[in-house]
Amino acid sequence: MMPSRKPPLQPMLRASSHELRVNGLLEACSPKLEADPAFTLTRGPNALLLTLVSRDGMNRLTREKVAALTVEIERMAAANDPQPLIISGAGNFSAGADLNEIRSLTGAAALDFARLGQSLMNALQNFPMPVIAAISGHCMGGGLDLALACHRRIAAPHAVFGHRGAALGLITGWGGTQRLPRLMGKARALELLICAEKLSGRRALEIGMIDALAEDPVSEALRQLNSKRKDRVNENLRSRPAQKNS
Repeated sequence: MMPSRKPPLQPMLRASSHELRVNGLLEACSPKLEADPAFTLTRGPNALLLTLVSRDGMNRLTREKVAALTVEIERMAAANDPQPLIISGAGNFSAGADLNEIRSLTGAAALDFARLGQSLMNALQNFPMPVIAAISGHCMGGGLDLALACHRRIAAPHAVFGHRGAALGLITGWGGTQRLPRLMGKARALELLICAEKLSGRRALEIGMIDALAEDPVSEALRQLNSKRKDRVNENLRSRPAQKNS
């Protein structure tokens, strides 16, 4: 008897240009999203895979990308049958916010951008099914905030992590300063933020920033979700009352 093969991930959609309302913040996304989509979404046997994409592979979290992601995450969370979610990046996970865009923000616009990012991170944190960040390449600044908002983090050994804002005279407004100490302790998180330190995937595992290492983080995330699904099925079978023989 031939072993059964898992069905491949099937492409579903790409983000397109439209007006996005995120917790009262109206963002008019420009038409360039259609030529340069914010992400792709594919369906696997037991999970959805959301892959951040960009032409240069750095997957910077622009206002357009953050708004598009927030709307999509909230849409998936509100579905009748929400699925576990894996978030990855094509090339790199994410290099964080677009610094050229940040330089142009005034005080009021900067506050709106912070709130927009917080809406995305809260939507991930409150997602009704497991959310796993599958991290390869750079995971920096706002990209690290994104990973920290997920329920689990699996990284390639040579992934690079860091919050480099202090070296640039910046500090994140997307919740990383709160989530990081909860994961690794206040002293170690403060050192990481103030020193603008870069960490490898192996070091990130040692200090508790991530949960596991894998050469292929997406495949490992799918494996873990499939294992948990099998455990739930077996637990449900064991909890059923035995049928009496008539």
